Amino acid sequence: MGEQLNSATWFDLAEWLFFTLLALALVALLGVTVRRFALERGGGAVECYLRPATGGRHPWRMGCARYGSEELRWYRIFSLWPRPTAELSRRGLVVVGRRAPAGEDLRELTDDLVVIEVAWSAADGSDPTEAVHELAMSEGALTGFLSWLESMPPGTIWQAD
Repeated sequence: MGEQLNSATWFDLAEWLFFTLLALALVALLGVTVRRFALERGGGAVECYLRPATGGRHPWRMGCARYGSEELRWYRIFSLWPRPTAELSRRGLVVVGRRAPAGEDLRELTDDLVVIEVAWSAADGSDPTEAVHELAMSEGALTGFLSWLESMPPGTIWQAD
């Protein structure tokens, strides 16, 4: 019990620890890559940044948005979690504003993206006054988002609440 470890034993332990951590990092990287492939393979997915629009300035989170029939599901790009981080219901979702990234945004975004502010209509059908989320995406992805927002799949009937 009172034995001291010599330098060769310390080197063997360090080497074992290094290769174990390297293997774990490679497994995590493989998991993130497979997850992203699985999200994008079914179609209807675009690269999209997301942040809450209220409560001060939050950092942009990089992710993948996937269009569903009733909601937009947003997944973090560097995560192994299989469920979406955010779900934006399509019902009542409106674009409140559109702008180019400027100032602080350019620290995290590139200038070829478009930032849109989205919110939901009130229960009485009136337009929202404040944005709830901000999304940043390319012009092509924005065109797809607006088309998705304005259309409904055949046979879909929205139930009145």
